Formats: sequence, structure tokens, C-alpha cells
Amino acid sequence: MVQTQHLLCKTDQVRLLEEAAIASGRTAETLMETAGRAAFRALRQRWPRAHVVTVYCGKGNNGGDGYVLARLAKEAGLSVRLVSVAEPATPESLAAKNRALTAGLVCEGHSSELLKKTEIVVDALLGLGMSGGLREPLASLVGEINQASAPCLSLDIPSGLNADTGSVIGAAVTAEMTVTFIRNKPGLMTGEGPDYAGEVVLEDLNVVGLGETEQGLSTAWGVRIGAKWVGENMPCRKKSAHKGSAGHVLVVGGGPGMAGAPVLAGVAALRMGAGRISIACHPDSRTAGGACPELMVRAVRRKEEMAKLVSDADVVVVGPGLGKTPWAEEMYEVCVESEVRKVIDADGLNLLARNPRKLTCSILTPHPGEAGRLIVQDAKAVQANRPKVIEELVSKFNATCVLKGTGTLVAQSGYPVMLCNRGHAGMATPGMGDVLSGIIGALMAQGAPKRTAAGVGVWFHAVAAELAGATTGRLGMCASDLAPYLRELRSGKPVRK
Repeated sequence: MVQTQHLLCKTDQVRLLEEAAIASGRTAETLMETAGRAAFRALRQRWPRAHVVTVYCGKGNNGGDGYVLARLAKEAGLSVRLVSVAEPATPESLAAKNRALTAGLVCEGHSSELLKKTEIVVDALLGLGMSGGLREPLASLVGEINQASAPCLSLDIPSGLNADTGSVIGAAVTAEMTVTFIRNKPGLMTGEGPDYAGEVVLEDLNVVGLGETEQGLSTAWGVRIGAKWVGENMPCRKKSAHKGSAGHVLVVGGGPGMAGAPVLAGVAALRMGAGRISIACHPDSRTAGGACPELMVRAVRRKEEMAKLVSDADVVVVGPGLGKTPWAEEMYEVCVESEVRKVIDADGLNLLARNPRKLTCSILTPHPGEAGRLIVQDAKAVQANRPKVIEELVSKFNATCVLKGTGTLVAQSGYPVMLCNRGHAGMATPGMGDVLSGIIGALMAQGAPKRTAAGVGVWFHAVAAELAGATTGRLGMCASDLAPYLRELRSGKPVRK
């Protein structure tokens, strides 16, 4: 069974789980009470000294969760201000409000002064059912909540954030912590979600799903990549191993003026344990391997030369610094037409966008801009619905796909989507994608299947960046900074989470 905290469910799947729990004998009011208690417990653990709490409740069951929390806070001796922005629209939410009023709470209207005097704001305005942007007066209210100095706790999902896509239209609550219920949602961990959700705490409310294994997630959209899964799926090296048994990776790139990109990919592949690394580059870039003597550099002029190199490789990484010149197009065509396992990145993706086709034995690793070119959308549209985009990429190109960015997604037909919520803001720097393509290529060369290589590689890449940026902050990180940490991780350095 997959651990609950690693499962990712979209809104309709969460509702099915909730309905199943009710059908099994639990009432909607019981689930609401359990959710409110869990959220209050999280609030006390995060802010143990806070005394003044302001709770904003909407009309749905998310508001009902807020009424439960407000009542429990009142009973615990806290000073609670309760703001009801609309009358409850469900029987269980109305019952929760009535119990809060019976406990001595009084509903009052919103005011700027209220936010100035509170120590914690609880956002129970909108739950999973929201679609489209916030309307007035909620949009203005959310703006005031965000401007307040008090930290905010959101229940289930920050109001205004799309739980399925991680997109925001207009405005959304910026929470310091989100307590989400039943299952984690993709929108909390990809796209803009992490900027709004803050720390995410899952309370599954003891709701159990059926068939929640990696191969048969009947009640889940995807899974979050964790250290345990990575450890179980990482290619192992036997004591009797030699470099020939660890795979040969060929990096095809390094057009004129872009000699560094294939080196970054090649060094990453070395640090990830590949046995041999070759670089096939334009003659103008033949000095590419000077900084790393372990790399074997081949200056290639004609496609016949490239075909020979490709036939000798176990995995080809095509694209880092390749360019889009006639030379680049010829070299790319040789690689794509080959049956060899391949990772297509950078300019390889741009050339694929010029001439889309079904692929064989391929992993695509686009960032949002490249993904947009592949499916003829702009990057903003890609970011607005990352889960849908990656599924479209998989279908269109018959490939395993990695959609890079915050909450990187990994997808392959017939399997649940994987999401990596690790990483560091310093990764937004040139060359990071080249490093990732080298990592994935090395894992494939050592025997990992495409989906495993992509998932493990994305996790290694993200955690190495976390380690590299732990003492240096968000700015100034270089892609080459990851190399020593990749070696540590590949050698079994223990990592939490």
C-alpha cells in the first residue's frame, strides 16, 4: 500500500472518498468535527502562545470546519472573533455554526480593525469546490487578510487556489500553513500552490481508500515522490561491477558557443554512477571536456559519424546546448530515428516542436516554455493547468514526460502521475535542466526503467539543490554546485522525508 501522505487526489476523488466514508457509517457532521479538531490541534502546535484568533467562515462545509475550530478555541480559553461571511448552505455547516453560538461565540462583521488586533487568522472561506476567480466582496477580503501582519492558517485549501491545478485567478489567501483533509491535493504542491499554501499538514481523518497501491490507485490521481520510494527503486551496484556494466551515456549537444551545457550533463551522469560518458559536439566545441578529463569528447561533422556513436551508446541525452542550426537538426534526426533509449531536453525539445512525432524509448524533460511550444500554448497557459498539460504531452508524443518547475510532474501512460515537492528556489538558474537530463540518462544506463529513472532523477536533482542551497540562500546558485551532492546522495547519504 502507498502511504496516505504520498497520495494526491483531485477534488472529485476526495469527494468520492468522503462519500464512501459516509456510506460506511460515518456522518458528515462527524467528519466535520474530526476535521475541525485536527485543524485546531495543528494551530496550537504551530502557534502555542497565540491567544487571539479570528476565524472567517464561508457558507460551505469548509466554513463548517471553521465553526468547529472556533468553538474548540473558545472552549480552550482563547479569545475568538468569529466572522460569518454568508449563512451556512449545508445542514452540517449550519449545525456546526449553531454549536459555536451555543458555546458563547457571537458572529460579527469584518473590519480592518479586527485584523489589526488578532494574532492568528483562520481562513475557512472557500473549500475545494471553487472554480474561477474570487468575486467581490471576497476578493477584497482576501486582499486585507494577506496584508494583515498576523499569520494565516487555511483549512483544506487556501481560498482562491485551485486544488486540482495549483493556479490562481486574481487573488488567493497566502497562508503560513494549510491543514488539508482526507488526501493531499495536487494544487497544494505544484504551480503556484506552494507560494500560497505554506507548510502543508495532512489530516486524513482516518478515511481509507480501496486499491491505493502504486499500480492501482483507484481513488488517487497520483503520488508524491518520497525518499523511501527512491531508495527502493535506485539502481544498485554490485561489488563485482566494472565501468562497462554501469552503462554508456552519450550526450549530444554543444553547438557553436554552447560547449558548457553537455559538460554539465556529462558530469552529472558521472556523479550518478554511469560507467562511461561521451560527448558528441560540433567541432567548434571540441574543447568542451577540458574541465573534466573523464569525459570522452567527439567532434562530429557528419550524420554518419553521429550514427556510429549512437549505435555504441546505451542511452543518448540529446539537446544540451545543441542549437537549432542545420548541423543541430541533422544530429537530432539521427538520435530521434534511432531505437536507442533517449532523454530529449533543451534544443532537442525545440526541434521536436518544429516537427512533432510519436517517439520510441524516450523521456522528455521540458520546462513550461518548452512544454508550451510542444503543445502550441504559451507558458502561462501551461502553468495554469500543469496536470492536464503533462497528460497531453504523454499522449501526443508517446513518451515518458517530466514537466519541470515547482512541483515537478512525471508521467507515463498506464501509471499514476508522480509529483516531486522537493527543491530550492535557487534552481532557477542556467544549466539546471542539463544537469537533470544527465542524471536521468545515467540512471537509465544503469538499468532503471524510464518512469523510475525520471522519478528518481527528479528527486535526486531537487534534493541535491536543497543541500547545495542550505547555507547559501536563494540567489547565486550554479548548476555545477550540485555535482558533489549528487555523489553523496547516489552513495546513500541519508536524507529526511
